Amino acid sequence: MPLNSLRKPTPHKRDILFLSLVGIFITSLVLGNVIGTTKFVTLFTLNLPPWLQSITPSLVRDGSIYVMSIPVGLIAYPFTFLATDLISELFGRKKAQLVVWIGFFLNMYLLLIMSVGHWFPNTYGVSGGLNLFEGVYEFVIANTISSMIAYLIAQSVDVRLFHFWKRVTRGKYLWIRNNGSTMFSQLVDSTAILSILYFSGNLGDNVVTIGALVILIFNSYIFKFFFALFDTPIIYLSVWFFKEYDEDPDGYKLYESSKSA
Repeated sequence: MPLNSLRKPTPHKRDILFLSLVGIFITSLVLGNVIGTTKFVTLFTLNLPPWLQSITPSLVRDGSIYVMSIPVGLIAYPFTFLATDLISELFGRKKAQLVVWIGFFLNMYLLLIMSVGHWFPNTYGVSGGLNLFEGVYEFVIANTISSMIAYLIAQSVDVRLFHFWKRVTRGKYLWIRNNGSTMFSQLVDSTAILSILYFSGNLGDNVVTIGALVILIFNSYIFKFFFALFDTPIIYLSVWFFKEYDEDPDGYKLYESSKSA
């Protein structure tokens, strides 16, 4: 399909765009909750100079080597904020908040289906990974319930802040509302989810002090902070490409559409 044809909106194409953004949001959200903190991955390592070693906690370094480590589920989660920011910009606050609630109830649905599978008796001699299923179930129950509390708070803050800045700037300066909403809400999310996991005993054996918890929150937030910066060009390009699809009832448009020009 030619790009010019794709950019011309129709009700069908609007639905495809909206549902695609919702699909990215839901997939990233559910994936992040399922794999969560099952594994911490190293994004990069950095050789620290002597003066920096003394102020860098041992939890995130091996001798002089700093380790940027994050939960594997965190790789997917920032895409939920990218999706809600695009929905907020193109379709308005109410639809973005609706998607947040849909995400919450679908995760509750995930828990229900897994719980039903857990409650039914096992068919001996047939199951191919019973211990694996039970391990995932126990992890998901603790991880999803705690993360959903943080999720509702952070995503609602993100949507409201996004539209607060949009009203203040009268639709200009997309980078302010994109970064201003996401960076703050990501801090709320990192603090809430890791604190809940810490106090419920669902973090690693080395995370036994508040200081270690603060370090994990910092590491998690640094990743989200830079992701928010890097996704700004994607937001601008996407809003420009789909400017004809803009149906935000607030009426603040970053780009003037050809119809209004």
